[in-house]
Order: sequence, then C-alpha cells, then structure tokens
Amino acid sequence: MSLDLSVLSNTPRLLIQAKLQPLQGTRFQPTGFPEIGAAQYEGPDGTATLLVESSQSIANRMEEVCWDKVANDWVQPLRGLSVIKVNDKDGNPLTNSVLEAHRINSPYILEGKDKTVFDRLKKELASMEEGFVDLRKLANVLLKLDINALLHGVFLAKKELAGGRLRLPRALSGFIEASKVNTAASGGVKNDWVNPSGDTSKGFGNVPFARDEFVSPDIEAFFNLDLAQLRGYGFTQPVYELLVALALFKIRGFLEERLRLRTACDLECMSIEVKRPSGFQLPAWNELKAALPGLIENAKQAAANFEITTVTYSK
Repeated sequence: MSLDLSVLSNTPRLLIQAKLQPLQGTRFQPTGFPEIGAAQYEGPDGTATLLVESSQSIANRMEEVCWDKVANDWVQPLRGLSVIKVNDKDGNPLTNSVLEAHRINSPYILEGKDKTVFDRLKKELASMEEGFVDLRKLANVLLKLDINALLHGVFLAKKELAGGRLRLPRALSGFIEASKVNTAASGGVKNDWVNPSGDTSKGFGNVPFARDEFVSPDIEAFFNLDLAQLRGYGFTQPVYELLVALALFKIRGFLEERLRLRTACDLECMSIEVKRPSGFQLPAWNELKAALPGLIENAKQAAANFEITTVTYSK
C-alpha cells in the first residue's frame, strides 16, 4: 500500500491539532514540575490556560508507540529500521536508542566499556573535529545507526566528537494545552489501620493530603513536523518519504494508543484537523501500518543502510 504525500512536497511545516476530552468524567491531572507543580498561565487574551503535557513527554510517548518491549524490537510495521540495542553484561536486554531520553547520546551507549558506537562516530565524523559541522553528513550517519534521532533530535555532547558541537534539533514535536481551565480541588487520606498516630516521617500514621485536578471545555494536542528540515538533509526521495511516514505513524499512534497519560489523566481523541498545508489528511492508523513496510523496503533499495547495532553496557 502506498501513501500520497505529494501535498507536502512544497510546504515547510505540517501542523496538526487534535481535540481531546477526558475518557470518563470531566477531571484530568496535568503534568507537574518541580517547585511549581502544574504549569498554569494566562493566554495572550488573559484566558486561564494549562500545560497538560510537555514537548519532552510527548516525544517520549511517541517513541514508545514504536517499540515492542516484549520482542525487544521495533513494532512489526517498523521492523528493519536502524536502532542501537543495549544489553547488560549477562546478555539481557537493558535499553535501546528508541526509548533512551537522549537516544544515541545515551550514557548506556557511549559511556560504558563497549566503545563500538563511540569509536564509529569518532571515525565517521572525524572530518568535523574543526571548522564547519556538516549536518548532512551527520544525518546520514544517524540514518544508518539511529533513524529515530532524525525526528526527535540529538546532541552528542562529547568533546571528543567535534568538540561537542554535533546536534540536530527536533523535527517532530508536540504538546497538549487546555484553556478556560478551572481547578477541581479535592483530597484524601492515607490510612494506617494499625497505628493511626504513628510517626508519619517514617511512613506510619494517618496522612491527609490535598489534591488539585482540572476541568476544561477545550483540551487540544498540537503537533509540528518540520518538513523543510528533513528535506535539508539531502536524502533520496524514498528516505524522505519514509521519515515523513514514520512521523505520521508516531502522531497517529499516540492519539490512538497513548492518551492514558497518568492514572488521573485518561483522554480520548475526538477530532483531528490539519492546519497546514490545506488539502492534506492525516492517514488512518491502519493505512500507516500497511504502508510502512513497503516504504522501508523502498528506502533500502535507494541505498539506505539500516543497521541493528548491539552493545554491552558495563561500568
């Protein structure tokens, strides 16, 4: 099955918005931040607004859509794409470049005794130790080793690698906001049936607590795919189309399967609208699943070399 991506050929951005609502009831719990709690603020017109999910969290959740933790591999439609797997010293799966927060720059990949990936990067990017950083060359190396980093960005912060100057910004990003929000204050108590007046600092005793959730008539997820950035890497058309389809797979998969953000934040997607460019529709989940194996094969035939690299992590 093929996807028609021709509408995206001459546009710099793909912008998508999705209407969300709580799956049950009206309350939801937003992401929290150290020292400030929920990110509440006034919108440009003074509307009470709330950050429900940050761009960092959305990136992690879109990556999780792609990985089969039981099989320790890409989900079936994405099998064959490049990835770095990390095993422990006993050969058991430990982590991988899809799920690691810093992808190929993970300390489990670059900081252990196994220097396979580090030495490979140092060798293939040696020409950038001084002077101009060739982003196209960096992108081609990442295509072979860690295709996921081309969409979600990477910062190889090692002075031995071009002085720590090798970085790519996110091409795919997203966040969730709610407007016209009101606080739904509640609370509860942790009961100790054995010793209600016990030392609470040690986990004993009854502990009352306050809890803030929120309600909103307008919860929206926003997604931005930088098509100009992807085209700028100079890949062949089959590789470019594969990257776009992979990004769409992540967006659609998140909206279909990853909207249970927390115990008290279970959302569902009500509608999806493509803001730019006009005339493009986000393909259905099953369409993307059916099309991606063929797009991966097309990219391979266009000289894309996707490698499955395994390293062993030991301190």
